Amino acid sequence: MTIKIYDTMTRSLRDFVPITENTVNMYVCGPTVYNYIHIGNARSVVAFDTIRRYFEYRGYKVNYISNFTDVDDKIIKGAAEAGMDTKAFSDKFIAAFMEDVKQLGVKPATKNPRVIDYMDEIIDFVKVLVDKGFAYEANGDVYFRVAKSHNYAKLANKTLADLEVGASGRVDGEGDIKEHPFDFALWKAAKPGEVSWKSPWGEGRPGWHIECSVMATSILGDTIDIHGGGADLEFPHHTNEIAQSEAKTGHTFANYWMHNAMLNIDNEKMSKSLGNFVTAHDMLQKIDGQVLRFFLATQHYRRPLNYTEKAIHDAETNLKYLKNTFTQPFTKAADEEKWQNLLIDFENAMDNDFNTANGITVVFDMAKWINSGNYTAAIKSDFEKILAVFGIVFEEEVLDTDIEALIEKRQEVRANRDFATADAIRDQLAAQGIKLLDTKDGVRWTRD
Repeated sequence: MTIKIYDTMTRSLRDFVPITENTVNMYVCGPTVYNYIHIGNARSVVAFDTIRRYFEYRGYKVNYISNFTDVDDKIIKGAAEAGMDTKAFSDKFIAAFMEDVKQLGVKPATKNPRVIDYMDEIIDFVKVLVDKGFAYEANGDVYFRVAKSHNYAKLANKTLADLEVGASGRVDGEGDIKEHPFDFALWKAAKPGEVSWKSPWGEGRPGWHIECSVMATSILGDTIDIHGGGADLEFPHHTNEIAQSEAKTGHTFANYWMHNAMLNIDNEKMSKSLGNFVTAHDMLQKIDGQVLRFFLATQHYRRPLNYTEKAIHDAETNLKYLKNTFTQPFTKAADEEKWQNLLIDFENAMDNDFNTANGITVVFDMAKWINSGNYTAAIKSDFEKILAVFGIVFEEEVLDTDIEALIEKRQEVRANRDFATADAIRDQLAAQGIKLLDTKDGVRWTRD
């Protein structure tokens, strides 16, 4: 079965056909590094990491690029307040990001480009747009002419006439110096004391939107397979990326656009004004990273996700069940045809736009079947690969020698029909968190 992707541009499910056979070139917008990422950002990171992992499970090589925006108004302000230069300030939060996502079991990106390393390419990109008439200089700023863009805002399923001024707090520039209110800044003239770079238009720095276009095309080429990010980036950020990229290259910027839905806290939108804003960094101080990852990964990426304490508790319980399943001893045989059918069910679920909610339902069907006495080395190998799609990686637990001795002793007394002693040993093990299950293939154990 072919993987189908819901493409935001066409508002439809489309068969995935890569530009290069068996290869996925994928760009996902990364964080602006002025603070720790919030749990909503973490949802996006985990969602696209899971998508990447499934592509790899299906045999694709994935070139996964995710940037760091390290030149920004908030970074400049935060660095000044902290008494640091902007690079040192950004470095601090890049390091924190890398540590947080590592705890969430996120694979390292193929590359994490930083804006400050692409300044020459950004200036060259803007120069081409000016030369082609798609951009103009005004008081040291350079703006993109949205009126000249073909079908501007097509990603948001709007026309230029549909849009209202102020649709986003990150539409750049001042209206009185722009030709059109929705023209957006490609280059910003430096203010006194700000970090800046030399350019044909004077000292300045890039606008927000130009950065991703430059880094994506510089690394992956004029047309990429997939561009992803949160639904909040659809307009204006991704809309403006498309306009400037396609104006420069004359080619389709991305063949598929993917956007994850937002995360709520106890059924309310997360915001500082409501007092429910929480960073992943703080949450990881009290919740195991693999539990948090499991919670974030097992809802379909396009559906809103609601964070509650109960949801985290359920994730912890379910993850423990899968861990206990994975560490079970092998059985003598298993119904291989049944297992192959379960594998097909899993892949059918995930091939349908990476539906992790349906996929994890099949995983629990697999676990139930395994625990009923069907577990060979080959099945365990398959099961391990499937769990890895969700970022679940288990180290097999080795029992203490004294606990192993107690289990063996219980088996001996049971064989001699000394059930009173067997029950006493069972209770002794239960007090240490070891539960026993007697099966036709011998005793199996789980840990609470």
